[in-house]
Amino acid sequence: MTGGEAGAVGAMPDISVRRMYRPEELETAAGHRVLVDRLWPRGVRKEGAPLDEWLRDVAPSTDLRRWYGHEPQRFAEFAGRYRHELASTPASGAVGGLLERAGRGPLVLVTATRDVEHSGAAVLRDHLVRLAGGGRAGGDCEGGDPACWADQVCDGCGQMVEGPHQAHHCPGGSR
Repeated sequence: MTGGEAGAVGAMPDISVRRMYRPEELETAAGHRVLVDRLWPRGVRKEGAPLDEWLRDVAPSTDLRRWYGHEPQRFAEFAGRYRHELASTPASGAVGGLLERAGRGPLVLVTATRDVEHSGAAVLRDHLVRLAGGGRAGGDCEGGDPACWADQVCDGCGQMVEGPHQAHHCPGGSR
């Protein structure tokens, strides 16, 4: 996805998701390649892996990952819980770093997950795009500062909402 030149104010970042086990796609992917899984992929040697960085702090917690178990019927709840983790320490700091990196050029989020569409990497990509593309009116907030966005995360489901007082219907009933 490209919405303009990297680093341009208001430009949508170029962030993609690729599988670790498709080396031909990964090696030709333009951009900074970041492994966003908590565990190192099985059967892949660290030496010579086509990665620029391994960022464990941005991956879903071990408890959340185990609860989800890659069951598609749990994906919506997983995504909400994961977004909530992304807004908390230590993931929030890693999110800020990824946003800053995406502002300088293409970013490739790498995962070992088979079902990329229902993966933490896909949720992370959407989260980063929302943060980078959504402008805040007023205030001294920096786009990657999680504190600037905390009031836009629903406490009940973890979804981003349009504003702090926007009506939002969620299963948790918080807003």
